[in-house]
Amino acid sequence: MPKLYIEDIPPSNATGYPAPFDEPVAGRWWRRLAPAGGLTEMGASHVVLKPGAWSSQRHWHDDEDELLVMLTGEAVLVEDASGDSDGRTVLKPGDVCAWPKGVTNGHHLINESDADCSFIAIGAGNQKGTGAYPDIDMMFDDRAYFHKDGTPYPAK
Repeated sequence: MPKLYIEDIPPSNATGYPAPFDEPVAGRWWRRLAPAGGLTEMGASHVVLKPGAWSSQRHWHDDEDELLVMLTGEAVLVEDASGDSDGRTVLKPGDVCAWPKGVTNGHHLINESDADCSFIAIGAGNQKGTGAYPDIDMMFDDRAYFHKDGTPYPAK
């Protein structure tokens, strides 16, 4: 049956981020939908952010397109400031965001409300590709997290 029962998929708040970059995502709980549905050409996750939690460190992907559909609650999308924009956009249920691969405008969500919020995040392309974090000394590839000078962070 193609229907996925989200409650039957074990939640996790695991992250591979090295300390202290792991702390802001401690209140992020995800369930991997794509593997549960047998999908192999894309990634998809149901994500819940507790109040104060971040979806990730602000990042971009060189080889992966991303799509996000806001389901419940409210979160603030943080991107690069440009023009009249301060880089902050409030997202509410039904809002959809898209980030093409290779665009170096880092993004993440922060739950600044006092209630949980949830969204579906979808990735397509080379999910084991490379990318970077513009606000911190970190980048990634399919093997690990690295300092921007190429020195690897210790594996968790």
